[in-house]
Amino acid sequence: MVSVLADAGCTLINPAGPPCLPSDPHQFRRRLHRLFSSSQNAPSLRSDFLSGFSSYIHSSPNLRSSTRSESIVRHLLLVPSVQLDLQSMLLEKLPEYFDASPEHSGGSLSLEDDVARLIINQFRWLDFIVDHNAFTNKLMQVLSICPSHLKKEIIGSLPEIIGDQNNKIVVEGLEQMLQEDSAIIVPVLDSLSNLNLDDQLQEQVITLALSCIRTIDVEHMPYLLRFLLLSATPVNVRRIVLHIREQLKFVGLSNSRASQHNKLKGKSLVGNTEASILDALRSSLRFRNFLCQEILKELNCLEKPRDHKVIDIWLLVLIYSKGESLQKSIEKMFKKKIIEDCIQEVMLDQCICGNKELVQDYFPSFLSLSEYLLACKEQRARGFGIHMYICLFEEFLDNYSRQEVLGALVSHVGSGVSFEVQSALETLFLLASKYAHDLLPLSCHINGILDYLEGFSVENLHKVYEVFSHLLLSARSSSDSYGSSVANELLMIVRKQVGNPDPKFKKMGLIGTLKLVSFMGDKSSASYGSTSQKSNCEEALELLKASLESCRRYPLPLILFYDELTTILDNGTLHPSIMELIVKHVGEFESVFLSDLEGGKMPSKESYCGLEGELWMNLDGDISPVCLNILPLASSSLQSASLQFLPANFLLLSTIERSTNQGSLEGIDALLGCPLHLPSSKYFYGAGWKSLTGKQKQIVGLSLYYATNWIRELLNAFCTVVGRIACTSQATKDDTVRKLLNRFRNLVYLEILLNNSIEQHSILLPELHCYVDHFGSPLLNHSNHTGHVEKNNQQKTQECTLPKSNRRGKKISKASSSDTNRKLQQPTILDVLKKAGTMTSQEVTNMESSGLISQGSSSKSQDQYLCDPDKLVTIDVSPVAKALETQRYKFRPLLVQCFSILRFSELPLFLYLLRDLHYKLDYFTPAKQFLARNPSPPAGFTRMAVNEFLTKITPLFPSLRKHFSSALFILKGSDETCQEHWNVYSSSAENPDVPNLVLSRSGVSMSTFKETLHCFRKKEHRILSDLLEAFQPIESPDAVLSDIRSNLSQGTLEYLYLGAYSYIESVLNIVCSFSFMLASESLLTLESSIISFQKFLDKSDENGKTRHSDFIHGVPPTLRSRLGASAQKILRQNWDNSEVLSVWKNKGDILEKILHIYLENCESTSDLLDDLACSVLPQVSSRKEDDDQHGFPTLCSTTFVVWYRVLHEENLTVLNKLVKEVVLLEKPRASVQLQTVEELLVKLQHSVKVVVSLVNMCRTHHKVTVHSMAVKYGGKFVDSFLKVFDFLQAHFNTFNELIIHLVKELQKATRTIQTLCSEAKGLKQTVITSKIPATKRSMERFLFCVKALLHTTSSGCSFWMGNLKHKDLMGQVVSSQAYVDEQNNHVVENSANDDDDDDDEPAIVATEDYREVE
Repeated sequence: MVSVLADAGCTLINPAGPPCLPSDPHQFRRRLHRLFSSSQNAPSLRSDFLSGFSSYIHSSPNLRSSTRSESIVRHLLLVPSVQLDLQSMLLEKLPEYFDASPEHSGGSLSLEDDVARLIINQFRWLDFIVDHNAFTNKLMQVLSICPSHLKKEIIGSLPEIIGDQNNKIVVEGLEQMLQEDSAIIVPVLDSLSNLNLDDQLQEQVITLALSCIRTIDVEHMPYLLRFLLLSATPVNVRRIVLHIREQLKFVGLSNSRASQHNKLKGKSLVGNTEASILDALRSSLRFRNFLCQEILKELNCLEKPRDHKVIDIWLLVLIYSKGESLQKSIEKMFKKKIIEDCIQEVMLDQCICGNKELVQDYFPSFLSLSEYLLACKEQRARGFGIHMYICLFEEFLDNYSRQEVLGALVSHVGSGVSFEVQSALETLFLLASKYAHDLLPLSCHINGILDYLEGFSVENLHKVYEVFSHLLLSARSSSDSYGSSVANELLMIVRKQVGNPDPKFKKMGLIGTLKLVSFMGDKSSASYGSTSQKSNCEEALELLKASLESCRRYPLPLILFYDELTTILDNGTLHPSIMELIVKHVGEFESVFLSDLEGGKMPSKESYCGLEGELWMNLDGDISPVCLNILPLASSSLQSASLQFLPANFLLLSTIERSTNQGSLEGIDALLGCPLHLPSSKYFYGAGWKSLTGKQKQIVGLSLYYATNWIRELLNAFCTVVGRIACTSQATKDDTVRKLLNRFRNLVYLEILLNNSIEQHSILLPELHCYVDHFGSPLLNHSNHTGHVEKNNQQKTQECTLPKSNRRGKKISKASSSDTNRKLQQPTILDVLKKAGTMTSQEVTNMESSGLISQGSSSKSQDQYLCDPDKLVTIDVSPVAKALETQRYKFRPLLVQCFSILRFSELPLFLYLLRDLHYKLDYFTPAKQFLARNPSPPAGFTRMAVNEFLTKITPLFPSLRKHFSSALFILKGSDETCQEHWNVYSSSAENPDVPNLVLSRSGVSMSTFKETLHCFRKKEHRILSDLLEAFQPIESPDAVLSDIRSNLSQGTLEYLYLGAYSYIESVLNIVCSFSFMLASESLLTLESSIISFQKFLDKSDENGKTRHSDFIHGVPPTLRSRLGASAQKILRQNWDNSEVLSVWKNKGDILEKILHIYLENCESTSDLLDDLACSVLPQVSSRKEDDDQHGFPTLCSTTFVVWYRVLHEENLTVLNKLVKEVVLLEKPRASVQLQTVEELLVKLQHSVKVVVSLVNMCRTHHKVTVHSMAVKYGGKFVDSFLKVFDFLQAHFNTFNELIIHLVKELQKATRTIQTLCSEAKGLKQTVITSKIPATKRSMERFLFCVKALLHTTSSGCSFWMGNLKHKDLMGQVVSSQAYVDEQNNHVVENSANDDDDDDDEPAIVATEDYREVE
């Protein structure tokens, strides 16, 4: 062996060192190869050489020296004839050196000393391998028994050792070893990623890697994720993403601190491991957009909340942090998932809370998402944004991060978007209430909010000052210099605002001052404060005195002051010294507003501005000690301003009494029954009203207005304490309830008189509460709002003063003497209504048409009735008071507690309260609905949360059902009036006897019926079960509904829905016998119930909370079928035509809705449209004389237009549905059957037949409205029909006759439409001509589509275009036509067709012919 090597040029045994290598390695290898393969004794020589070399390397020093650096072993491995034997020899030597591993030696060996690694190094990057299979198998055998460190070394070197051959063996071997030892996952992944695998092996490797997600040690997870994502292709990316989402349990630090050192399989550990996982995901997603797209697609497909995980939030954040390309999509998806409750706050907590180091790198992304969410319209999204802001603030304690959070919130505040501003302020309030001390050093970053105060609503002003009040309290309890600066700056700002004469700034100052008083004057914080400054209580006292003094002379600021103070006392307890000041001020109430009585009567009768007065509504009789001075104060120019803040003053008085008397109002209970000093009742009938001057009529109206609001506040105060006091006797409670009912009757009575007074003499009512939209008006500084009065009457105002006997030292100063007021111009009613945001004339018109405002007579006729003692005026509380509605926002609101009296009230009072309930319910609905009924909710009401309000009205639902049944009973009895009934209740309430006022019970009952159904249709989901339960049937429903309900569990929403539907359906059957309007309202309620029921089922299925059976999902179609039958019953009922016509004129959409319900819920809309359009409607004459032989009494010449429009709309809807079906059939994967195609063509033919029949009715009906609708809807029909031409072309060869007939039939309608257009232009009918361009464009496209259809199909058909003769609707040729084409105008015909007469032949006009006819 030695001689052979020497002959080849290599000295193996070198005493001076390692073997001497040949100078020419290539010559050395060639010579050895020839020697071992071509010589005569080559086999024996090769055997002896290998034996000798084996003996040589048996010595460890020899082996080590032979494998170092440019070793002799590597040269010999490149000799093909001995390569395989040497490979086997070296691999067999490898186990001898396992003991030299670091585990056994106690330390790591260098490469020069580690023989095993030296041997492995000899196999790397060989120029060739003689036998890949043998070497690979031998290597894998040895690899399976290697120690861990050497195994990882060899696995990592496999791509360098074996190259790209035998990949299958390598993959299978590695898979088997990985199953035995998961610790080698990292080198295996590294090795597999460097192998050039084919598609099949690559999928096998990916499957192997995916199976390791659950079993891998957590520290190896980043390597596995990086390998999977980098190996992803568009083919397998979905499978990879799906497995990662399902099997990677990414748990936040806050949930895993206890297990920080435990290696939990399948769960990511904490600290650097989680950061490494996120870094692996981010780096893998950075330049691979298809991965991001697939992740978003996968997340978008998830519908149920339980399918979402914490890792989903991180995936979205990682993609979001990539750049701007996908940020918009992620923001929309994030919002959608939050709204659907798929991403919840607890998941965000797991991401952020306790994970500062983890979130640090992604802080800008989280902050950007928070900004987006807080700017969303959806409440749920904004709530999640608030929570995200708070989490970021809590988690990041450094100043930079917190400054970023606060800066973003201040940007939201300055956005000017109401809901965004409100949410940002809510976030700041939550932070200030919890971290006020931490916010003090950062206060300079939020002080900018004070620059936006002018544009804030009252609610937002409260939030702003609550934020700064928390900071102020924290600052005053702190010795830091910046804390003192914040407190001083805030106090200085509010003092300046309160003293500012501008109403806008005074409002801000009052709210801010009283908010500071509520914080600093609270019992728990009143004693705080450093020794160098005043105590909190002393500071609060000074602020309270300053604010009171600043608004004494201005009614509206004083009202705001009283209301804010009342709210403070309702929600907390102030320091005794502050309460003493408030009680002292309120103690002036008696001297200002009350007068003493002797035996329940006034000591002397005096006139006020020529008006006689009397005591009204004395519930206490002779024992009443005092009366309320309304007329004397209203007639005085000096004292009238005090009546403006009377209700607010009393509200504060009652609150103080309740807070100091353990909830009792016994100290002021005399006010509940005391009489009101008002103008004599003789002025409200006969010649009394006519004898009054304009100024006197104004005083009368204002007196009624102030009396109305006084009673409203009485009800608010005393309804609040009914049933609360345990020590009160039952007799006292009964007496209080009786008086409250009488006061409600007084309220209804007064509003009737006030409404009629305003109708006779229009006045501008003063505002009695400070709603945000009105507070800033110039009226703020006016002490008295006198409305439109002649100048001479204004001059006489000074002469109408209080008698000396009744002045009693009152200290009310005239507020109109300031310089500011002299510069203010008295606004008109229109100006104030516009500024107040009330209804426009169009909105009033809409309300009148919808029945919300009574259709009363004109002011002139009303005036005549009131002045004629021989005529009775039916004053009904059933219609909404039109004159009051436009100024309703100025009234003091009734609190929710007043609804507790519903269970005791009679029908008129119930109707009044029900309307008020509607106003409050509408406040929580979208703005469009809200403006339709009550445009300006009281400020006090806006502070009540939705859930609180709904909770309080839930007990009222049984009363709704009871009074609804009473109204239905009265309507069935058809009692027109009941004067005695009204007189009894009116007398018990001590209402003055006005002989020409009567009450229509049927009107009240009908309004109650409609208002109750209107309330029922709202169906707020939070009170849905209680509302449905109140309207369950007493008697068993019919067999169909009984069978359905028997299969449902009692008490479930499904059961309640069916019960309520059954009850309303039975009501509809009853009212069908006497009232079209009530039957219509019942039908709309049934439709609303079905829609709500379907939404409930869909939402339950989407959320995955309950999976309803097929039986339940079959209920809505059954109910819809019954709904259609009910609509048909109404339409076929033989009503009094006068009622139907009256309803159609005043509320025209009712009949239209009934027709839509009838057509949409029948068995076959297409067949019904065919019957109505081709058989029923043609029987209706355009003349007034109609008969009902067609079976629909509601169809006559007057209502023909409604029917005509609805049929067009429904037919167009049917066509659009057919177009969608055609589009689905045209999809490549859709399997099209000839039977399905034929059915679609037949349906299209039905629809074409309907539109042809409807358009041709214009020949007998000459109303411009009918012609206009024919042109409009005919053009829309043709435009939609064009979308099916590709479908017609695809199936023309099979159904050519059917399609040609379809086109010819439609051509009849287009020809009539062309004639209508020509006549409209000639007669200059602008209602029609405005619709002609769009219609003609559609018909021109139809012409060329037909031409293209016949041209591209080899059907043997011919196509001609000609000129239409100018004919009228009756088919007569118009002689004035400038150009007449005498030829027959064949358009679509078979070559074998016979010639037809020109009048009967369909024709299509080309573009140039349109111009000619025009």
